[in-house]
Parts: sequence; C-alpha cells; structure tokens
Amino acid sequence: MRQLTYLKKNTLAWWDVPDPVLQLPTDVIVRPLAAARCDGDKVFLFNDVTRPIKLGMALHYLDPVNRDLLGHDPYKGPFAVGHECVGEVYACGEEVKNFKRGDKVIVPWAISCGSCAHCHLGLTSKCLDAGDTLLSAFGFGKGMGMWGGMVSDFIRVPYADQLLVAIPEGVDPLSVASASDNIPDGWRTVAPYLKRRPQAPVLIVGGGAESIGLYAVAIAIAMGSSKVDYVDHQVQRLEIAERLSAIAIEVPKAKRAAWYRQHAPRIKGNYPISVDASAHADGLRYAIRSLAPGGTCTCVGYYFQKSTGIPLMQMFANDSTLHTGISHPRATLDEVLALIASKRFKPEAITTLLASWDDAEQAYLERTTKVVVHRSSAFESVGLA
Repeated sequence: MRQLTYLKKNTLAWWDVPDPVLQLPTDVIVRPLAAARCDGDKVFLFNDVTRPIKLGMALHYLDPVNRDLLGHDPYKGPFAVGHECVGEVYACGEEVKNFKRGDKVIVPWAISCGSCAHCHLGLTSKCLDAGDTLLSAFGFGKGMGMWGGMVSDFIRVPYADQLLVAIPEGVDPLSVASASDNIPDGWRTVAPYLKRRPQAPVLIVGGGAESIGLYAVAIAIAMGSSKVDYVDHQVQRLEIAERLSAIAIEVPKAKRAAWYRQHAPRIKGNYPISVDASAHADGLRYAIRSLAPGGTCTCVGYYFQKSTGIPLMQMFANDSTLHTGISHPRATLDEVLALIASKRFKPEAITTLLASWDDAEQAYLERTTKVVVHRSSAFESVGLA
C-alpha cells in the first residue's frame, strides 16, 4: 500500500509499505477517505526541530518532559504522516460488534481502550492500556508508538468498538475530516464554559494553533456567545473569523509582544472565557489577563520551554482558571457531532485547501490554514466531491 511519509523539513514522499493486518480480534482495518492536516503537524513539516529540541533539553532550556512525550529523537523522519481522518471500515476482527465493512467512521488521533480508569474519567488520550509510550497515537512515529499514519491506503485501528465513532446520517464526511483532533480541541476551549455561562463573551487569541482557534470561534458563535473577539496577525485567519461573525482584531506581527503587553488588563478583563491559540508566551499572558473575575482560559498551544511565565498573582486576585493539556476527542465527539448535525456549526468553513488524495505530498506543504485531502471517487456517489 501507499503511505505518505515525512522525511525531513519540507520533504514528504509516498512510500510503498506492507498492508496492515488484523492482529487482535478487537481490531479493524480502516481505509481513510479524507484526511486533514493538524495544526501541530506544522511544527515538523516547516521546521528542522529534532536537533534544536535535543540541544534545548541538554542545555536545560526546554522541559525534559519533551523527551518522554516525543521520544529521544523528536520528529525525526522517516515516519508515516497524519492523525486526522474519516474512513471506511474495510475488515473487522471477529469480536468487533458495533461496526461492519463499509461503515463510515471518524478515527480519533490517540489510541484508547475505553475501559481503563483514565478512559472512564474522559482522559481518553491518556489511556493506560494503549501502549508503552507516554502518548499512543497515529502519525508521530515511534515516539508515540508505531501505529502508522492516516494518509495511507489502510490503517489498523485497535479497540475498534470503543475508539471509532460512526459519522451520523446527514453529516458530510468531508466537513468532519478534522474531527479526530482539531475540531474537538476547539470545542473543549469554549463549549463547556458557555454551557455554564450562556451568552458569555469570548476572547480568542489566534496564531500557532491556526484552525483550532477558528473552530473555537465558530463553536462559540454557534452556541450563542453574545460577542466573540478574535485577535491575530494573519490576514487569512482574520477574514475567516469575520465571515464567521466574530470581531476580528488585527495585531501587527512584528509588534505582537508589545501589543499583547500594552492591551493586557493589569487587574481584570471583560471575558469570562478566553482561549490561547497563539503559541506565543505574551499571547498566553494576554488571554489570561483579559479574563473577567472567575473566568477560565484554555491554552492549546505548544510551549516547549522549561518555564513559561504566567501572571499567577493576578490569577489569584481575579479567581482565574487556566486549563491546558492534550485533547481527548473520543470523550466529546458525540456532543461535537450533535452540534454539527444541527447545522449551526459548519467546520468546512475553516478549510482553506481541499485537494486530491494523490496530491497530498504537495498539499500538506502548503502554507495555508487548514488542508483536507480526499479520495474524490469515494464521495462522488453522494455528491460531496
């Protein structure tokens, strides 16, 4: 079969590799039909990061947990790319009860068994039985287990009955190509808090987590926020935010740090809910300082440094909460899909490049917000290509 393989910065290639096989009776083989590029993939696609991360840890500048998370050679190629996809069940192990050949499914990015203590707590991406690595996931190479990548002709999916999620009738599979990770990642930043505080205004600081911030915008508006302010330096993302009915606030890229510091309230802000999708330390501090009393900021950016300063004293005085951590899509996908089925939230509005599966080698290296590649023949029969 063909597998899209990361070799080094700005270099991908289709490799011929052996087909995966059923190894356990609870496995299925899935044929991916559409795959989306995760925001986090840009870290290794566009940057030579293996040696700098290793050097940073050796000099005690970067947090040593990076080694536990990413392995001893973080992001070193070659490895199979992709951890967001929708697909078609191709073969089932004899103990699989909930799925059959031909079913259209979402495959979450991280492996989860559905029955361990962490899975029962909703920490599905921290499954205790998924493997020997700190995280077990598709598309990251041996640092997170050799599960393969989703831009492949076939993938083996363990714990199928617990891990896979059926695409609901009436939901366009192409619209949920990113439901494996980035869409639920946007959901968890705003949805739980808008349920507690209906119509609350929301601040979203965009940047490094490009599509996640915009999914958060769309979800906040769909859930009835009275005002969504979106701060970013990039014109394409600002235009998308405006089309989604957010208030777009442009920040000069060269002066981001100064702008964030200048506009961050010193005592309290006006937003019960804020999101840091900037992956910029000053953007994170701005999102925290902008909280209203009792507010919550959720951070989805990567901060590899050993220490990233946050305004703890202001948080103490303001009764603020900061939530950070990996996404757990398997725990929230049912709610996410219900909102999509309602037609109030349309994830496809965030996609900036829809390309052919055969063109994935080039499409994944495009400098754009959200890339989705798909097998057009798989969708022509239902009018989606």
